Amino acid sequence: MNAPAVPGLEELRDLLALAPFHRWLGLGIAEVGANELVISMPWRDEIISNPTVGAAHGGIVSTLIDLTGLYTVIAMGGAARATADLHVDFHRPAKPGPLRAIGTPVKLGRQISVAATRILAADGTLVASGRGAYVA
Repeated sequence: MNAPAVPGLEELRDLLALAPFHRWLGLGIAEVGANELVISMPWRDEIISNPTVGAAHGGIVSTLIDLTGLYTVIAMGGAARATADLHVDFHRPAKPGPLRAIGTPVKLGRQISVAATRILAADGTLVASGRGAYVA
């Protein structure tokens, strides 16, 4: 069985932009390295779930971890069609400002691949981290 082709930066950006939800979030692939993928997300007031604190909804942060893991697997030459498992740790509230999601592959497999993601606030502080398993 042949390994999937490693997509280029523009192909990854096009794939990410296919889903209306991804476009609504304003997701963009900022960087692709040898062992890392970075997705950026601008702030939107519509993602605030706690107006008193001004923090983003945990579901949005979880979505960013999930999508970054999935696209990390794809960017590194693995196959990922759907999420089989997702674990998220929230470290502090995601406050107004752009977020950066940094994904690294843990294991690229024939049936299941795993990636880890860290979400950083604009000042570089860790907001959340997680790990996803993806079905090929």
